[in-house]
Amino acid sequence: MPVYLDCAATTPLDPRVREEMLRHLGDEAGNAGSRTHEYGRRARTAVERARDEVAAVVATSRGDVIFTSGATESNNLAILGLVRYGEATGRRHVVSTAIEHHAVLEPLAELERRGFHLERLRPDAGGAVDAHAVRRAVRHDTLLVSVMHVNNETGVIQPVEEIASLLSSTDAFFHVDAAQGFGKQIAALRHPRVDLISVSGHKLHAPQGVGALVARRRGRARPPLEPLMFGGGQERGWRPGTLPVHLIAALGTAARLALEEHDERERRCLDLRVRLLQGLAPLCPVFNGDPNRSVAHIVNVSIPGVEAEAAIEAWGDLVAIAHGAACTSQTYTCSHVLTAMGVSPSAEEGALRLSWSHVTPLPDLAAMVHAIDEVRATRGSSG
Repeated sequence: MPVYLDCAATTPLDPRVREEMLRHLGDEAGNAGSRTHEYGRRARTAVERARDEVAAVVATSRGDVIFTSGATESNNLAILGLVRYGEATGRRHVVSTAIEHHAVLEPLAELERRGFHLERLRPDAGGAVDAHAVRRAVRHDTLLVSVMHVNNETGVIQPVEEIASLLSSTDAFFHVDAAQGFGKQIAALRHPRVDLISVSGHKLHAPQGVGALVARRRGRARPPLEPLMFGGGQERGWRPGTLPVHLIAALGTAARLALEEHDERERRCLDLRVRLLQGLAPLCPVFNGDPNRSVAHIVNVSIPGVEAEAAIEAWGDLVAIAHGAACTSQTYTCSHVLTAMGVSPSAEEGALRLSWSHVTPLPDLAAMVHAIDEVRATRGSSG
């Protein structure tokens, strides 16, 4: 089997997380909404424990954690849930960036269709937006600022903590899509001025299909969100439906382990990054995104003279990697992120995202280099 280098798309399930999930699928049968018997009470206890474990990562309280199906749903609730408040207060201006995930860009586009004015800021050539540019864009009628934590294509860390500090003198709500950074970059998401945080479990060695929206209170006031769905009133009415206890318990366990093991996990990821880039150095890869501002577990590179599809095919038996973002890679269209950064068309066509975790083994780097050398030789002889 090829070495899995697509952890930015989804991570392998941690065995300890799987054990917790299966325990609730097997031995525990209660509905967390059933308060009249022991089965329901145990289910509720598991949910609240998970709420505490997710809250601890961002240094908030359990009452600020709303469980969802993942970061896409959380992003939609955070953005579209503010529509009525924005309309009622006349605050129809929204600030975001040109490098957000489509799970943010598309809800923002829906805001535009509803009459809101959206301002999209471009990043610098290294892939990061300027915090002061974000602050300058904020007006008296700005409802929301939405800036991702870690870019899913380049791995570049956005200046979330600095933006949060600069927004402290404003009333604008600050939303962060933290799908790639939650549990991996700790400090920024603990800033009390980050109001809304979207979390996805499957980026953190939890199962697919579970996530959270952290809706942090300012004093005693909760963000004025309106639900997108209606039903049984679960999750303070913001996200109705029977709680999937097994998934929520698994997410809580994954969050706790990420916090407890953060330093060691980051050390392992950094070690693999160094060895991986050293091994691929003979190919003269070009970074798409400033490597000095990137997380330890994602790198985006172009190999001169080799298109991404050719590299992916050549490495098919060696590593599993992605062409840009997994959610849009089936279309093989140019990346809106790299385009916003000003990356050349040839570099975009060759862009490869390699992403790993603390449990990823080192691939056969010599074989990877040899495979690309063969692609270049074949193209050279046919040219």
